[in-house]
Amino acid sequence: MSKKTIWFEVAEDETMEDCLERMKAEGYMAAGRKEEPLFEEKDGVPVPVRQIIKFKGLKIEE
Repeated sequence: MSKKTIWFEVAEDETMEDCLERMKAEGYMAAGRKEEPLFEEKDGVPVPVRQIIKFKGLKIEE
């Protein structure tokens, strides 16, 4: 039995559309989205590197 809710993270080398297509192929639909900043420390100062985007996937009932 598979989970009803899974968080899918958009990989660095994929677009949001690619991630949504991957979700659909695995039988999930997007039900939410969250973004988190990713920081890297340079000279003792946190510097933003990129945004981590995640989609909440709900299992599509058939």
